[in-house]
Amino acid sequence: MIDSQDMTLNAEQNDSAQEKRIYASKEEVLERVKTLAQGEEEITKPELDHLKTAFYFLLNAEREAAQKAYIADGGDPMQYVVTPDETEEAFKAEMNKIKEIRQAAFQKAEAEKQANLKRKQEIIERIKALTTTPEEAATGFEEVKALQAEWREIKAVPAENASELWNNYKLCQEQFYDLLKMNFAAREYDFKKNLEQKTALCEAAERLANEEDVVSAFHQLQELHNQYREIGPVAKELREEVWARFKAASTVVNKRHADHFEAIRRQEEENLAKKSELCDKVESISTDDCKSSADWEKKTREVLDLQAEWKTIGFAPKSMNVKIFERFRTACDQFFTAKNEFYDERRERYQENISKKEELVKKAQELQDSTEWKQTADKLIQLQKEWKTIGMVPHKIGDQLWNDFLSACNKFFEARNAATSDERNEQTENLKKKQDIIEKLKALIEDTADDLQQKMQTLIEEYKQVGHVPFKDKDQIFREYHDTLDTLYKKLNKTRASKRLNAFKEGLKEVAKRGENAVETERQKMQRRYNDMKQELENYENNLNFLTASSKKGSSLIDEMNRKVEKLRDEIKLMKEKIKAMNE
Repeated sequence: MIDSQDMTLNAEQNDSAQEKRIYASKEEVLERVKTLAQGEEEITKPELDHLKTAFYFLLNAEREAAQKAYIADGGDPMQYVVTPDETEEAFKAEMNKIKEIRQAAFQKAEAEKQANLKRKQEIIERIKALTTTPEEAATGFEEVKALQAEWREIKAVPAENASELWNNYKLCQEQFYDLLKMNFAAREYDFKKNLEQKTALCEAAERLANEEDVVSAFHQLQELHNQYREIGPVAKELREEVWARFKAASTVVNKRHADHFEAIRRQEEENLAKKSELCDKVESISTDDCKSSADWEKKTREVLDLQAEWKTIGFAPKSMNVKIFERFRTACDQFFTAKNEFYDERRERYQENISKKEELVKKAQELQDSTEWKQTADKLIQLQKEWKTIGMVPHKIGDQLWNDFLSACNKFFEARNAATSDERNEQTENLKKKQDIIEKLKALIEDTADDLQQKMQTLIEEYKQVGHVPFKDKDQIFREYHDTLDTLYKKLNKTRASKRLNAFKEGLKEVAKRGENAVETERQKMQRRYNDMKQELENYENNLNFLTASSKKGSSLIDEMNRKVEKLRDEIKLMKEKIKAMNE
C-alpha cells in the first residue's frame, strides 16, 4: 500500500518555497492584481495573501506619512480624517473579480471531481462483475485492460473519497488477476510489463536523489507516485520487494526536501538575527552630537550603508518579516526626520544671516562715496567686524554678498589711499625700517656674546621710535616682532637660569658651612617662594581665561600677560632646580 504522506504535497512548504516579489508602490500591486483578474494565469492563495499584505502595507505607510505631515504642519490629531484612496477601491474591485473567478473554478473542479468519482465507481463495479467466475475473468481480460487505461486517464476525485476508492480499485484488480488462472500466460505477461514499468519508476525515483533542484525533484516524485499507483500489480512474490525499492528512493527525495526547508527555516532565523542587529545599529545612532552638515553626512552614510546591507539579507520568518521591516523603517525614518529638522532650522538661520549681511552691504554702499576719511573708515571697519560675527550663509549667495560688500569697502579705501598717498609712502618706509630691525633681532638668536641683552634693548628702542606701518601689514609685522622677542627672551632666560643656578650652587656651599639648620631654613624659604609663585601663575592663567582679543588694546594686554606667564614658569622651573640641588 502506498504511503499517503509520500503522495501528498505539504501546502505550508509550498507556500514557503514560493518566491515573493517585493512591490515598490500600490500601483505595481494593482497592476499585478489586474493581470490575475484577467484569468490568463494560475491564481494561488499564497500570492493573493501576499498581494493583499503588500498593498495595505504600502497604503498604511502613505496614510501614516500623511498624518505625520498634517500633525507636523500644526494640525490637530483629533481632527485628522483619512482621505479615501481611489487605488484602494480599484484594488478591492479587482480582488472581487478574482474571488468570482476562483469560486467559479472551484465549483467547476468540484463538479469534475464528482463526475470522475462516479465514473471510477462504475469501473470498479464493472471489474467486480467480471470477477464472478474464472471464465468471465478470462474472457473479460481485454475489457479490464481498457477499463484500467480509462481509469488512468480520469483525473482527481474528492479527497474524502480518494483513499477508499483506491483501495476498492486495488482490491477488485487483485481479485480479477487472482481469477485469471485460466489465462495464466496473459496474467504473467501483464505482471512482467507492470514489473518493467515499476522498475523504470524506481530507477527514475533513484535518479532524483542527484537532482540539483530539490523542490523540482519532490514534485517529480509526486508524479512518479501517481504513475506507480496507476500501474497494475506485479507477481505476488515481487510486490513487497518492488514497493520497498520505490519507497526507499522516495524516502531519500523526501528527506532532501525536508532538509531543504529546514535549511531555509534556519537561514530565515539567521536573517532575522542579522536584521535585528541592523535595527540595533540604526537605533543606536545618536543625532545629539550632529552640529554640522559634515556630522549629518557622516551619520547619513552610516544609515545608507546599513540600508544597503539590509537589502543583501534574505527573508526573515514569515511571522516576523513585516514586523522587523517596520522596526527598521521606523528607526531610519526617525533619523531622517531629525536630519530634515536640522536642515530646516539651518535654512532659517541662513535666511537671518542673509538679511543681516544684505543690510551691511547696503550700509557699506551708502558710505563708499564718502570723503570723510577718518570717520567713514572707522564706520567701515566696524561694519567689517560686524560682518565677521554673522554666521554662515549658502556658498553661492554668500560669495555674491561678500563681493558686493568688499567692492563697496575697496572703493572707499582706494579713494582714500589716492588722497593720502604721501602718508602711505611714509608708512611703507616705516615698514621697511621695522623689517630691518626684526632681521637684526633674529640674527641675535645665534649670538653668544655677553652683551646680548644690551644689543636687544638698543634694537627694541629703535623699533619703538619707528612710526606707523600700512594697515594691511600691521598685524603681520606685530606678530613677527613679538615672536622674535619671545625667542630671544627664552634664550636669555635659559642662559640666566643656568648662570643663576650655578651661582646658587656655589653659594649653597657657604650656607652648608653654617650647619644643617641653616640649610633647612633656606630650603623652607625657597619652598614658600616656590608655592607663592605657583599661586601667582594660577592667578595669571585664570585672568587670561576672562580676557578677549576683541580690540587692539585687549590683544596687546593678552600678549603682555602671556609673556609674564612664560617668565613666571621659567622662574618656577629654576626654583624647582634650586630646591632639588638643596635636597641633594
